[in-house]
Amino acid sequence: MAETIKLFRSLLLLFFIFGQGYGQQCSKRDLSIKLNATGKSIGGKPEFILTISNNCVCPQSNVLIRCFGLSTVEPVDPAICKPVDNNNCLINNGTAIVKGHPISFKYAWLIPTDFSVVNSTVVCS
Repeated sequence: MAETIKLFRSLLLLFFIFGQGYGQQCSKRDLSIKLNATGKSIGGKPEFILTISNNCVCPQSNVLIRCFGLSTVEPVDPAICKPVDNNNCLINNGTAIVKGHPISFKYAWLIPTDFSVVNSTVVCS
């Protein structure tokens, strides 16, 4: 009986650990992109703010998003979002995005760009 209780307690502890996200397997699907209009106009073009959040306990680095060359009349800091080819942009200079610390940047263009996550490297110990 005592062994059964110990086993039950161990399983319960594991359930709580995994339920909190520890040991959770992260992927690029845990990165979310939100795009909102700021209501401002830059050079006659509407301004948008893009926010990338990591919803997993494990940091994710080398985040690539589909940005189609990032057309904008408003300068974007290349340390935050840098086009690497005609389709993709590197986010945060490749440095990890951590849960609770989203990365944001503003840009201005005729229409909002349809951003999506292409790839990331999960950094989970």
